[in-house]
This record gives sequence, C-alpha cells and structure tokens, in this order.
Amino acid sequence: MEDMLRIGVVTTTHGIRGEVKVFPTTDDIRRFDLCDEVILVTKKGNLTLHVQGVKYFKNMVILKFREFNDINEVEEFKKCDLMVTRENALPLEEGSYYLCDVVGASVREEDGSPIGVVTDVIETGANYVFEIEMDGGRKVLFPVIPECIKNVDTEEGIVTAHIMKGLVEE
Repeated sequence: MEDMLRIGVVTTTHGIRGEVKVFPTTDDIRRFDLCDEVILVTKKGNLTLHVQGVKYFKNMVILKFREFNDINEVEEFKKCDLMVTRENALPLEEGSYYLCDVVGASVREEDGSPIGVVTDVIETGANYVFEIEMDGGRKVLFPVIPECIKNVDTEEGIVTAHIMKGLVEE
C-alpha cells in the first residue's frame, strides 16, 4: 500500500500572487475544498504545503498555498505531483478502493485457480482496465466491469475475476 495518494498535477502558474493551476487526478474534484495540507513532490524533494485558497475553473483547480505569495516562487513546480497522505485522503465508500492498492494484487478465477498479477490500471474513459501479467510473462487486459471483475479485496491483495470469452486466448 502506498503512503501517499496523488490528487493532482501542477500544470502552470496562475496570476502573480503564487497561485498554481492543478489538473485533478481524483474522482471527486470538490475534495480540494477539504484539503488543508498537501505534499508537493519536486525534483529537490517533498514540500508540505498548506492550502489557503481553492478556486475552480473549467476542469482545473486553482490553489493558493500559504507558503508562497509570488509567481516566481511557484514557477519551478510545473509538472509536479500533488499528493495527500493516506490519513488525509477522503474516506472510501463501502466496496470502494484506491486504484493504486490494486497493483500487485493476485488475480484468481472464481474457483480460486490463479490467473496472474495486476501490473497496471489503465483509464479508458468508459471504464478502468486491469493489466494482468500471467505466468510466462504474457500480459492481458481485463475490463473492470461487473461481468469480468467479481471482487477486489485490497486487504488480502486478491482480485477475483471471470475470464470472459476472448480475454486470454491467443
């Protein structure tokens, strides 16, 4: 399990008072209203910052940090990830999970026989797709839909899947 979860990526500066535009990578864009403390991952190391203001513009979030008051101070943060600790993450609803917790999980058929290991989660727009590496190194893609992914147990690190016709045949 990862200790930090990415909630956005700084894209550019905004104005001259040290604000930044952030592309949100979280399902709930309004979660920024609840952010007091975030971690900015920079080339020089991680910075713990305190959110002073939040604005929304189209699909972007504009953040003002208490630590910065000038455009020159935030210029170097373009393309940096914005993270929160797991303690500061939004609580999950029953049956929900963080996608980063699925990577590395064992994938098994409904009868318990092994299929492989989740190596990546891909966002397609319509749904997510689990990339699964099977024995022998071959990778297959399983759509995260109820007909295919029956259960995800991040505590045990097990994904139960139904192999739909055409998914694993060569």
